[in-house]
Amino acid sequence: EGLEWLRDEATSHDVTAFFFAGQGVNDRDNDFYFLPREANPAKLRLSAVLYLELTKTLSALPGKKWAFLDTCRAGNHTANRGPCEIDAMVNSLASAKDCVVFTSSSEPQLSLEDGAWNNGAFAKALVEGLDGQADLSRDGIVTIAEMEVWLGERVKTITGNRQTPTITRHPSAPRSMPIAVTR
Repeated sequence: EGLEWLRDEATSHDVTAFFFAGQGVNDRDNDFYFLPREANPAKLRLSAVLYLELTKTLSALPGKKWAFLDTCRAGNHTANRGPCEIDAMVNSLASAKDCVVFTSSSEPQLSLEDGAWNNGAFAKALVEGLDGQADLSRDGIVTIAEMEVWLGERVKTITGNRQTPTITRHPSAPRSMPIAVTR
């Protein structure tokens, strides 16, 4: 429903931000599914979000698109089905015009959580960055490039170098694109 709402409501003047924090699994065809809270792993097609649906939605949206994926890469296996091709999934998402995809970790890392953070390391660093800490140039604007640097350094610090976020972007999405205003 949320993806359909985005398709109906987004205009060329909008920036669409998609944030997912949670688990993902592969089906027997090795397709990646995002698991919402109410997902049933035995009925993925009926209760989870196939990454291709997210790719189609992002591709159809006008304007700028940002996807923030806080989901583990390691351990993302289903029994006897092999590992999910996360990089292929991320590249597919980033193929949408004006799209930037931030991921919480590199293969084959886990996306770490801690009760002291009240969420995962990536989400903690992202919120800090959007609150202005990623404004590395101190000009009141956080750009894609600054967020990339901030997330990379901050998540590594928080996790003791056990997690390295990544960014993949469509060539039409410049690194100088503003992502937050902190003034």
